[in-house]
Parts: sequence; C-alpha cells; structure tokens
Amino acid sequence: MEELIREMQACKILVDKALNEYLPDENLYPSEIFKAMRYSIFAGGKRIRPILVMKTAEMFGLSKEMVLPTACGIEMIHTYSLIHDDLPCMDDDDFRRGKPTCHKIFGEAIALLAGDALLTHAFLVISKNREIKGIDANAVLDVIERISKASGPLGMVSGQVVDILSEGKVIDEKLLYFMDDKKTAELIKGSLWAGARLAGADEKELERMDNFGEKIGLIFQITDDILDVEGDEKAIGKPVGSDIKNKKNTFINVFGIKQSKDIIGSLAQEAKKLLLDFKNNEFLIKLVDFLINRTH
Repeated sequence: MEELIREMQACKILVDKALNEYLPDENLYPSEIFKAMRYSIFAGGKRIRPILVMKTAEMFGLSKEMVLPTACGIEMIHTYSLIHDDLPCMDDDDFRRGKPTCHKIFGEAIALLAGDALLTHAFLVISKNREIKGIDANAVLDVIERISKASGPLGMVSGQVVDILSEGKVIDEKLLYFMDDKKTAELIKGSLWAGARLAGADEKELERMDNFGEKIGLIFQITDDILDVEGDEKAIGKPVGSDIKNKKNTFINVFGIKQSKDIIGSLAQEAKKLLLDFKNNEFLIKLVDFLINRTH
C-alpha cells in the first residue's frame, strides 16, 4: 500500500503542476473569478479521477504525461461539481476538505460562476490533448464526447437531480443504484475510458474498463456514505451526519452499514476480476483496496 500511495503522490504532483499551467492566471481581469477557480482546485483532494486517466493509459502502454490535458480537464469538471454541490440551494455545506467552501469565501454568485467556468474551461484543456505527439486526434474527440455525456444531463446532472428530488422520500434499491451510478460512477467510468481510449484500447477493452469503473465508482460512493456516519470529522474535513441532516437517500439508510460493507466487498471482488487479463494491472488492483480502506 505504501508503494501505491507514493505513486499516487507522484501523479498528484504532475497533475497539480499541469493544473497550475492550464488555469488562467489569477491576476487577469476580472481576478475574482480566476481566484475562485484556483481556490477550489487547490483546496485539497486526492486527484483520484486524473490518476485513473493516467494510470489506465499507462496500463495500456502510454506515458502518463501524454494524457495530462485530459486528466486535468476531468479534475476541473469534478471540482465544478463540488462547488455547486456545496451551494445553499444544494447541500449547503460550509466546509470541504477542512477549508471553507467556495461560496463562503467568494459569495454564492461568484462560486456559481466559478463552477460554470471550470466546467467549460475543462473541455478547452481536454482538447489540447490533440497537440500531444503520438495522440490520435479522433481519440480526443471521442473522449470529449464521452466526458460530455458523463458530466451532463445523461450523467452527473441526472444523478444530482434524483438526489435532490428524493430528499426525505423512501426510494427503492434500483433508484439508489441509478442515482449513485450517475452522480459518482459516471465520471469515474469516463476517466478510465478516456485513459484507455487515448492509449488505443479496443472496444472490448474499453467496455471492460467501463464495467470496472462502475464497480469502483459505487465503492467510492458507498464508502462516502459510511464515512458520513462513522468517519472522523478532522480526517474528512467537514462535519459528519450531513446526509442525515439533509434527509439524503444513501446506502446506509436503504441497506444499513453492515450490508453496505458487504456490498463493497462483493463489488471489490468483481472489480479485480475484470482486470485479471490485463498486463501491468497492479496499480489499479491495489487502488480498489485503497478506496475501500480510505478514511477521507
């Protein structure tokens, strides 16, 4: 696990350096929007999604540095979603990763616009991947199409809509899985798919990475649900119990903690099996265990 964490840290350093280059300078006019974008991007985070892009590309034989534009663009999309999730009209959270949320520093209007800006700027950054020697421009177009779908009304947005509309209501297992697949797993699936597509994976390999992404995306969300009940506030960086406060539907209130942990175990086994036929799969297999055991 120590080796995995060292590699994740090395990837994070690459991503943070590239993000700094791809984001507009905060001294540009009007500086408030650029400061808000940068504040949210550099407020912490494990960079799981860009790491998935990079390490998947590497598994298929491509240098991780060659997919940095796509990795950074996807992190911008993820950050936009967090800014909007934290707004008073959504989850109304004052802290994220131990720091005040964007709207608490810059106000609701600028926070909303910072999210909008990151979402749109992300696709400009992803498009730059076609300038990298050895990358197929058609593959970049496919990635843009896939990530647009993952982050739009057929993906993350629909998951968030279901999350909002189901607050305080009893929902069945099928709708819970749909919500979490769209809200969380879609961008994770898109990250893996993007790394594989840029590296030249075939259709069967892309489908397998998609299925792997669905499993670990659900693992990620269910673990979040558990941490909201059992987690340490200092480690998480925000108060626990916000899902209960906001009357959210989670795996905990539908299945209970024990069964939720059992579901994670089953998903982990299924996820690892999907990678067995791939060479250089060690990182992604170890990452499954990291996602299960994470404390924040």
